[in-house]
Amino acid sequence: MVDLTAARVLVGSGLLKPARPDKLLGMVLAVARWGLTPATGYAAQAARQPRNPAIVDDEGVLTWREVDTRTDRIAGELRARGIAEGDAVGLLARNGRGFVEATTALSKCGADVLYLNTGSAGSQIDEVLTREKATAVIHDAEFADLLAAASRGRLEITTEQLAQIATEPGPGAPPKPAHASRQVILTSGTTGAPRGAARSGAGLDDLVSFLSRIPMKADGTTVIPSPVFHAWGLGHLSLAMVLGSTVVLRRKFDPAQVLADIQEHKATALVVVPVMLEKLLQADPSAYDLSSLQIIASSGSALPGELATKTLEAFGPVLYNLYGSTEVAYAAVATPADLAADPRTAGKAPHGVTLRVVDEKGKDVPPGESGRIFVGSGLGFEGYTDGSDKDRLDGLIATGDLGTLDEEGRLTVLGRDDDMVVIGGENVFVGQVEEALLSHAAVSDAAVVAVDDPSYGTKLVAHVVLSAKADAKELQEHVRAKLARFAVPREVQIHDELPRNTTGKVLKRELNS
Repeated sequence: MVDLTAARVLVGSGLLKPARPDKLLGMVLAVARWGLTPATGYAAQAARQPRNPAIVDDEGVLTWREVDTRTDRIAGELRARGIAEGDAVGLLARNGRGFVEATTALSKCGADVLYLNTGSAGSQIDEVLTREKATAVIHDAEFADLLAAASRGRLEITTEQLAQIATEPGPGAPPKPAHASRQVILTSGTTGAPRGAARSGAGLDDLVSFLSRIPMKADGTTVIPSPVFHAWGLGHLSLAMVLGSTVVLRRKFDPAQVLADIQEHKATALVVVPVMLEKLLQADPSAYDLSSLQIIASSGSALPGELATKTLEAFGPVLYNLYGSTEVAYAAVATPADLAADPRTAGKAPHGVTLRVVDEKGKDVPPGESGRIFVGSGLGFEGYTDGSDKDRLDGLIATGDLGTLDEEGRLTVLGRDDDMVVIGGENVFVGQVEEALLSHAAVSDAAVVAVDDPSYGTKLVAHVVLSAKADAKELQEHVRAKLARFAVPREVQIHDELPRNTTGKVLKRELNS
């Protein structure tokens, strides 16, 4: 039963609209054939808009019908080569048709897709493939050397080989699998080896929840430079499939290319991680016609308040920032109005999402007081594939962060619960110190870590990237003017750049080493 809020959201997105009977029948048959899997989306859109572009990438354009037909052939060949229902198959590919077609074909086989991080070391990939009992790995040819030691006798196929298979007659699509394909997304692994977080397909309630705060529209064009092996990029790839929107995917992130793609394809949405926003601002967006752009969706790491303000000034009121994680999916979304009122806010919970901030006893804290953040939605993960889990409370999942809720239900994230340090008996939230540093005109990037100190027990060390001249004393005084004395870093180290993973999160363990 669709409630009034859901109906309003679906109508507003353009998903609920009349369709020709023959097209509607084709979409229904696609769902009957493949169930709620990635295969369904491309088959359904092939019935509704066969000749419209589904993918634009470095190789050109593929229509919805072409993707559906090509993945039928690929799925048949994968099954013929021994990939069976329920098998775990690693996928190591950059943004492009190879990633999309491999995911869709494996879905048609009933195999589970294990998304591998293109920034991982060979030893990490080996560990993940072994732990997840992967029987095969599909990868871009450029990663062949990286996988040489990790393959260990597994069936190995390149996306380039799949592209050739897609053009040749073959056994055709396999029958509908009894096993529904699962998508296994790896955690970012900023503090250790990545772990698999399995989730099943999203339902209507989850779609409504997302669209209630980020009003994407059907039949648009979405540029996705954010890596699609990560939950944020993958979620938008799936959403575009449901909405019937064209996706623009490039193998490498190039800020000028992104802006040119928005202009050329009249893109309505852009999906980024925050570090990309800084690069896009440096590429001079005023030199491009971006008038078609309705939404910039940002997530994947913390969005500094200064960067939010600069983005709103440069692009207009189109920035939406989502706070969530691989484990909980989405927890809160800050709209352009939220960010204009408070650039540091993570926003409010979407429709149907439960958001709580609790104390050590699991009781809700009063507005303005800090506590642990717990989230519940239909997209929460089922637990890590190694058998471990996040803390849970009344069916909600811990994000691992501390935060506060205000009287209006807006969330402010203070930082990781393990990023709160005690200095001189006082609690210091590292994220607030980083925010203070980033508000200095000369600081373009910043990360703060706590290290052992023989005199003080613990001290803060700031690692910064400068865009103009500034010294340690000046930066320390800047923090002192904004925060308490005990929150001022005792050391400031200057870098050309900070180590980040492919989703933009700073690798603090490398700064500690």
